[in-house]
Amino acid sequence: MQKREVRWLLSKKYNGKLTSFAWRDIHKLKGGIPVDYLISYVNFLGCKISLSEKPLIPRCETEYWVDRAIKGYKGVRPLKGLTPILPVLDIFSGSGCIGIAILKHLPCSKVVFSDSENNCIEQIEINCKLNRINPARYKIVKSDVFENIPKKEKFDGIFANPPYISTHSTDIQDSVLLNEPSSALFGGEDGLKYIDKFLKMARGFLKKDGRIFMEFDHPQKEQVKSLLEKYGYKNYKFKKDQFSRWRYLEYGKNI
Repeated sequence: MQKREVRWLLSKKYNGKLTSFAWRDIHKLKGGIPVDYLISYVNFLGCKISLSEKPLIPRCETEYWVDRAIKGYKGVRPLKGLTPILPVLDIFSGSGCIGIAILKHLPCSKVVFSDSENNCIEQIEINCKLNRINPARYKIVKSDVFENIPKKEKFDGIFANPPYISTHSTDIQDSVLLNEPSSALFGGEDGLKYIDKFLKMARGFLKKDGRIFMEFDHPQKEQVKSLLEKYGYKNYKFKKDQFSRWRYLEYGKNI
């Protein structure tokens, strides 16, 4: 536990006051409970994201690349009557932070959220309501990768933050390992189980000029490149996060 986490907790949840309830949370913080779970929400690109159902806590690296991806769509405008013209898939949604940020910052967008976990399905609905998203602009689908996504649906953007940590990894903090959902963290022995499944099928759900954005762990760049080549991807770029580490890829005909 760090002093800045205590200050953050007191500031966000207790208006800086050291109450008896605050002391209780400080003891939980000492025990390894992540401060964001104790506060029960995070900010993500100007959206308030509740963590009440204990989804994966959104990371700043994800916020960084999603911000840049959204800016790439800023030129797209709604049709007359604000009809959404930018269908987007947020797959491995977790808290729904990515899709909700897209809905907030791109009025032309309509998002399909997809996750395999019941708690995440509930969390996405909570967060859409919390951020006052028009229900006509989104749909939530329980699905293992693309299993329950209708094959006829095509998207202008597919955003993916799959589980990508190896089950053999020794670099995970205890507070993460013991508190955050393992289903959102681990991608099999090599960390590539869900990345492989995703890349194998993703282009089949993409419109002609659509784009794919996918996060991965920075040491996985060459392995991800091998999978891209295996499945015939041609026009893609690897991009770094704010810490100068390889963090995500962008695929599309016009990148």
